[in-house]
Amino acid sequence: MPRPTLLDIVKANGSDPLVGLIEEVVPAIPELDRFASRTINGLNYITLVRTALPTVGFRNANEGGAAVKSTYDNRLVETFIMNPRIECDQAVADSYEDGPEAYLAMEGAGVTAAAAITVAKQIYYGVGAGGDAKGFPGLIGIYDSTNLVVDALGTTADTASSVWAIKFGPQDCQLVVGMNGALTLSDVRRETIYDASSNPLDGYVQSLLARIGMQVGSRYSVGRIKKLTGDSGTGLTDSLLSKLWTKFPVGHKPDVFMLSRRSMGQLQQSRTATNATGAEAPFPDSWQGIPLVATDSILDTEALTL
Repeated sequence: MPRPTLLDIVKANGSDPLVGLIEEVVPAIPELDRFASRTINGLNYITLVRTALPTVGFRNANEGGAAVKSTYDNRLVETFIMNPRIECDQAVADSYEDGPEAYLAMEGAGVTAAAAITVAKQIYYGVGAGGDAKGFPGLIGIYDSTNLVVDALGTTADTASSVWAIKFGPQDCQLVVGMNGALTLSDVRRETIYDASSNPLDGYVQSLLARIGMQVGSRYSVGRIKKLTGDSGTGLTDSLLSKLWTKFPVGHKPDVFMLSRRSMGQLQQSRTATNATGAEAPFPDSWQGIPLVATDSILDTEALTL
């Protein structure tokens, strides 16, 4: 079922200067077009998560039974400030061949792409594993690392990668944009800016403002294959995907597998090696009907301890 994405939120809010910029970076940053997103009025909210079902059985006639209930947990979902700022020398922008508007649009595209890359990397690595320490917690610190994980058994330090199996939705995984989905690029304004020696000069200033977080609503929202490396026998295979898939209960299967380009190539090569004709296997785009989406935001330099 199609769900709103960050691009949809920007369009709905009428942020005209941002729509084109985000559309431009979507092909390079698939998370913007894949991850479900929602808006909230404030800056955070509390979710009620069922962590265990009650134990229910039969009874004999004329025999009572103990009352039962589910077990619940409250979880806080917070949004975090992203506010990159563009500054450029007015004299430089005014002398640009196509005019200052074109110069600032070029800078805006660069900042928007960088912001999108930061959000995408934060999704996986969060605050303690290579993401931004001032951003939201990532999947690597949230997912069920005991039950929803498959170990590919790679052994070469700092050459590992992961495959993430993700289920989207209001009770599963989604990005959250605070302040009613405010994700805006400010109007250009003239200000005094300063060079590296604190000397003043006239400049154009523009900034992007958003409050972004991520919700993982259920232990079955996210699973991971870890320690995929270039070591012999430790690349991505159909067998590893199958092992991860079977860890999700019936009716709660993932909507997408996110993986690095290297892992995608390993999967294709593993299929080629077992091809009866000896021909190259087609490059994979899905597994059992679930899309396989390559992203540069998942690294091939993860520590084995993650």
